[in-house]
Amino acid sequence: MFLVGVISACLAAVAYGMSTVLRALGARRVANEAREEGEEHTNASGGPTLQSTLSTFVDPAFILGTTMVIIGFAGGAIAARFLPLFLSQTIVSANLVVTALLGTIMLNIALHTRDWIAIWLVVLSLCLLGVSSSHHTGGGQERSLHWGLFFATLVLCALSLFAVYRLGKHGAIVGGAAAGFLFGVIAIAVRILDGVHPFDGVALITDPAAWTIAAAGATGFFVQTVALQLGAVNGVTAVLVVGETAGPSLVGVLFLGDTAEPGLGWLAIVGFIGAVIGAVLVAWYGSGDPDHFGEAPPMKGGWRRGRREDEDTARDNDDVETCDVDHLPLDPFGMPIRFAPRDSGHHDTGDRS
Repeated sequence: MFLVGVISACLAAVAYGMSTVLRALGARRVANEAREEGEEHTNASGGPTLQSTLSTFVDPAFILGTTMVIIGFAGGAIAARFLPLFLSQTIVSANLVVTALLGTIMLNIALHTRDWIAIWLVVLSLCLLGVSSSHHTGGGQERSLHWGLFFATLVLCALSLFAVYRLGKHGAIVGGAAAGFLFGVIAIAVRILDGVHPFDGVALITDPAAWTIAAAGATGFFVQTVALQLGAVNGVTAVLVVGETAGPSLVGVLFLGDTAEPGLGWLAIVGFIGAVIGAVLVAWYGSGDPDHFGEAPPMKGGWRRGRREDEDTARDNDDVETCDVDHLPLDPFGMPIRFAPRDSGHHDTGDRS
């Protein structure tokens, strides 16, 4: 069953990565449409309006992404039952890599050398965790743990919803992290859920862990959607995977008896720390404002954070404002992709590393 768990976790990583990009594409489409129609899609604090979020929910790309969420949830649930949580959640967190790769194709996101280094740090760290992980799973029978997890989840849900709307454009990273913790709560709840094997419907629906799954799933999905409206997709995803990995891993070790193979505990620690550091680096360099309209200045190269703000770029942006959208390339769902043209003086390779 260990192999089944690993395969399921990999499936969840791919599905979640595809889902994030598709839902970010939906957010971009809705923002573009609102702008072209002269509609207001942000509130006084700079966050998205509730109407814009609801409009995002019915976008075709977003709906397809939601379907991938369901597939990812199924894979992640199986993995959480058959693997130690620090292994299952870390494999699932590889959706960061899928998101980054698909983002270059579907969202016109440029990846620098620093981004690839951070991404591969995550991948190699996952391999270390896989090598060091024990196949044993268990624990979680104490009813007090089920109730404690449920009430803690309700508090986290309330704080998450408050933060993403009150913090405005600064709520993207907080929202991404909150969604990650909520998705991590789902993994914990699935692991300790009663009535699964052998199946007992009454025990299952009366277990507070089942209510936890419902509350955390709905709120996490909503909060992540708002975070994708507010911030850059790679930055939001990176802090999300840290939240959905660190929380369950800690709970698994402290309360559920998750361990590494004898003598390989140090390797598991190195792998876990490496995965978190890699994800944080991606979040740090991808935490700028989302380029929904394809008009933001290009990102700085090397290890510098932020976007270039030189006069030539500003002039290029002015040109984009007046360009004919009928002649712009289209994304996979038929929306024009806007990006600032750069003259030959900007085609240097040094800034891309």
